[in-house]
Amino acid sequence: MRTTRQLSITLPNEMADALRQRVSSGAYASESEVIRDGLRTLFARDQVLESWLREEVVSAYDALVADPSAVVSADDVRARLSAKHADQQ
Repeated sequence: MRTTRQLSITLPNEMADALRQRVSSGAYASESEVIRDGLRTLFARDQVLESWLREEVVSAYDALVADPSAVVSADDVRARLSAKHADQQ
């Protein structure tokens, strides 16, 4: 059974030139290899983001729902940052 599939893609000129440059520099053996590496990086980033959302954001949200008094408004954050910045000058 075949484990690869041929696709046709269209890229902006700048991306196509950058892809070809990576191959001609010897960093990659083929244009397909550049695309595969880019997709692996994209998938890894997506997995890290999903994990962060699940493990940290959900728990932070749950904590704020459990204790709404811990919420700080954006205006309060700006005021605190402005005051801290003013103190440092």
